[in-house]
Amino acid sequence: MDGEQSMQRVCELSDLAPNSGVCALINNVQVAIFQLVDSKSQTSVYALSNWDPIGKANVMYRGLIGSISDEPVICSPLYKQHYSLVTGRCFESEEMHLSVYRCVVENQHVFVGLADAATFAA
Repeated sequence: MDGEQSMQRVCELSDLAPNSGVCALINNVQVAIFQLVDSKSQTSVYALSNWDPIGKANVMYRGLIGSISDEPVICSPLYKQHYSLVTGRCFESEEMHLSVYRCVVENQHVFVGLADAATFAA
């Protein structure tokens, strides 16, 4: 795997529930990991900060998954803001965002790279 030094194996793909999130502790950082399965059984896995910047709690893994204009989003379980699973941007508040981590599935193993964290301007 390219960049293997910065990627950590977190779990097996089968450990993730389809269209739901889980929380993983990686190097003392809480990461929300989401597995999305579409109508054609295509699987996508996303990793973002578990910290809700508005609710000020580690709860994002418990949010509801949906989409806005075909962009996959997670809805905060606290105050219901929508964050892009792709970019981390908040749809309701342009100054808010979640960190997005590189997430790769290889041989049914889920890898997350914290060193590759990115934040995106809205």
